[in-house]
Amino acid sequence: MCLPFRSSSIKDWKTRLSYFLQNSSNSTKMKSKKVGKHRTYFRPSPEEAQLWSEAFDELLANKYGLAAFRAFLKSEFCEENIEFWLACEDFKKTKSPQKLTSKAKKIYNDFIEKEAPKEINIDFQTKNMIAQNIQEATHNCFSAAQKRVYSLMENNSYPRFLESEFYQELCKKTPITRAAQGT
Repeated sequence: MCLPFRSSSIKDWKTRLSYFLQNSSNSTKMKSKKVGKHRTYFRPSPEEAQLWSEAFDELLANKYGLAAFRAFLKSEFCEENIEFWLACEDFKKTKSPQKLTSKAKKIYNDFIEKEAPKEINIDFQTKNMIAQNIQEATHNCFSAAQKRVYSLMENNSYPRFLESEFYQELCKKTPITRAAQGT
């Protein structure tokens, strides 16, 4: 469960966001070179940031938006939700059956089992179903849990993110000063 957001200064947000962008840039740069997959590497325009409020998927599909949302979840002490969701997205892309099994066990150990270091909040039946499913891992063995976590983020964390000071700051248009105009 996420704790309520504590008001942080814009400087704190920028520090957190910079950290997430730096740490995620190495893993996403290779993926972003694929044709048709445009990723944002710089601060988005206010118009681009405003698109994130139209749909949760818009936020998750944008590198900067995802990093900002991760920083926000970290400030609410519930970053395990987005980390689990991202681990599941990566898991579903795995082709090798051996890697599928090892990744399934890692996800289970990190997020699902009781007292896991990043334990997510899901019901007992779903946990048991996953424990059985990972014995013969398939791409769908975490689907129910991933849908629950996605729904939790979309309905709880995402609306709070959209109300956050940091997001509101991203959506503000910066006024053009005379110095910026070159006069």
